[in-house]
Amino acid sequence: PRFPAMASDSGDRLATLKRCLSVLRDARNDSEQFAALLLVTKAVRAGEVDAKTRRQIFDAIGFTFPTRLLISQQPPADCPPHTFRALGLTLLACFCTDPELAGHSQILNKIPTFNDVLLSPCDPDCTSMVDDVYQCLSAVLATARGPRELVTKGTVSALCQAYLNGGHSSERALTLLVGLLAVAEARCWQRDAPQLLAVLSKLSSDFLKAEDMTKFELCEVLPHFIPLSPPLTENSQGSECLCRLYKGLADVLGSKLSQSQRDPALKLAASLVQACGAEWIPAGSAGSKFLALLVNLACVEVRLTLEEPAPLEVEGKKEVVTACYVLMEMGIQECLREENPLLDNVQKMQLMRIMEEAFGAVIFYLRQVKQEELQDPFIFASVRVLGAWMAEETSSLKQEICDLLPFLVDYARKLFKEGSPAVSLPQAEVVSTEGSALPQDALRFLLPGFCHLTAEDRPRDNLIAEGAPALLCEYFLQQWEVLTSESTPPEPLMSAEMSLQTTCGIFLNLVVTAPDLVRHDKTFSSLMDVLLKSLPLLLPQKHHLVLAANVATLGLMMARILAGSAALQGTQCAKEFFGAAIRFLSQAHVAQADPSSDGLALAVSPAYANTWDDIRELWFLGMQAWAGCVPLLPWLPHAALQARWLQGLAQLLSHVTPASVDCELVTAFQAVLVELARASQQCRDVILSHHGMEWANLYGMAALEQCLAEQ
Repeated sequence: PRFPAMASDSGDRLATLKRCLSVLRDARNDSEQFAALLLVTKAVRAGEVDAKTRRQIFDAIGFTFPTRLLISQQPPADCPPHTFRALGLTLLACFCTDPELAGHSQILNKIPTFNDVLLSPCDPDCTSMVDDVYQCLSAVLATARGPRELVTKGTVSALCQAYLNGGHSSERALTLLVGLLAVAEARCWQRDAPQLLAVLSKLSSDFLKAEDMTKFELCEVLPHFIPLSPPLTENSQGSECLCRLYKGLADVLGSKLSQSQRDPALKLAASLVQACGAEWIPAGSAGSKFLALLVNLACVEVRLTLEEPAPLEVEGKKEVVTACYVLMEMGIQECLREENPLLDNVQKMQLMRIMEEAFGAVIFYLRQVKQEELQDPFIFASVRVLGAWMAEETSSLKQEICDLLPFLVDYARKLFKEGSPAVSLPQAEVVSTEGSALPQDALRFLLPGFCHLTAEDRPRDNLIAEGAPALLCEYFLQQWEVLTSESTPPEPLMSAEMSLQTTCGIFLNLVVTAPDLVRHDKTFSSLMDVLLKSLPLLLPQKHHLVLAANVATLGLMMARILAGSAALQGTQCAKEFFGAAIRFLSQAHVAQADPSSDGLALAVSPAYANTWDDIRELWFLGMQAWAGCVPLLPWLPHAALQARWLQGLAQLLSHVTPASVDCELVTAFQAVLVELARASQQCRDVILSHHGMEWANLYGMAALEQCLAEQ
């Protein structure tokens, strides 16, 4: 009599539910509590519990009772074995509709139980348990701690298996996997790569076989399962997936498609490019035609979208165009590729013309951007892809790019100053991944283009007029801090090093082409101070040799112009910089056994051999600049003697065969020797004491011979 049947009227049902809750609170034994609980659970399953009542249920029983139900091994008489477990899961699913409860440790520690339910055989009368588990897992995923807990407690593997088994509601397993990969991709792949690869294998097989709208639905799902790391090309199963995806996409994109069908296919192709470059596209005629088609479609899409009066108002259009940007970047790289190219020369020329038109549309779009739109991640993606074009193609669209420079510098400055927190849609992250909300570095993508442009008069004048040198100096300082910070992870470290190298290249162009700017702009005095302190720290770290070469050469070139500044008048910083510069210049060559004779030959030292192609030009410029500094800085000859550079160079030249020293090296060595001999009697005496007249004659160093012969 204490447990009336649940009434049909909703008001009566709620009244009955409240009486049951009262019984739950006051129950004298388990059988009373169980009877009341059956009615509560029935109401919960009927979806008749509002937030207030749900809280009342929780207040009445808490987590203790559902936990007891989950672990109980003795069901009531005449009930299925899983009865208690099913009741417990229903209550937890009810609680999980409250976000605060879904993130509670008592729910999180039930994740292994949820996984077990998914992996257990599902009888027809157990389907409600599976539905409740999916509801719990979905709620946990939406909490702050949820994704990490799900990954570490094995839910990714359980979901993969549930999807592959194809049991009840297995499509919900796929939906949950997509959600987990969206917020914790790296952790998921790091822990459960084989299982995720098995899911990708099934999805790619389904994609290849499908001949209806399923194919396009899979285009939307598949990008979530294409990892940036580990590369799919590393194992045979991954390679097979890529092969199926290529064939499926070739089939799709070779057909007549509507906009709604083409867009997801382009996004899938972009995901593959960002993960594997062009490696998923096979060599040969079919592969080259597919690649050309892919880039062509991307360019057409960009033009059709960005040349419209209101180009991006359609929902999802920015994501599609951003995906097209990825494909255009691949097009640029493939058109420049000389070793084992996928494209022939005719295809390359055609694609470059098509891409030029598309980049014209990107420029047209960027010229219309308003100040209030600058935080839009799509602007960042557009600037980035234009930066890729500017880095490689220096002749086309020159006028249009020149006119856009004020916007580009202003945009890069704003992002740099504000440390823009906007989440990017850029080419590196078409599929949202962890860490995508970092401040955006637009300058990093513009630097290579700026390096080309500062070698030409008009664009260089535009960049100077827009204050680019001061911005680049601040940027150099910031990137130097990133490089020297002990806590910087490897990837940003590499990025900072490349940015510093390219920034040095820009400054070198300005030093050569605009010396008056260097002489009068305080920016360069500040930069000189940074370079003086940087090189001594950088040079001992052999893995930073290319950057050290850039810093040394830039510092020496600037020192010739700023020789009158107080910082270079024999200060400790200046002495340490020039000492480091001498070490960089002097350690580049050694004497080694000459296989063609019994003597010694001059050779690039082993420490420099791997990077010599990158630093050769810088070394020669550095030698020339160092020689130019000698007459301007009277204390330099003593520094050369103290470092025993002069003695070492004289010994090197007297021991190796002259035939092993090419003309360019002879010129570089002679320039330094002549300036030192002219500036210092002591240096001249050292050269003469090492038979300088003899080897000067042997090497054809006429200027040195003349200098040594003078009294």
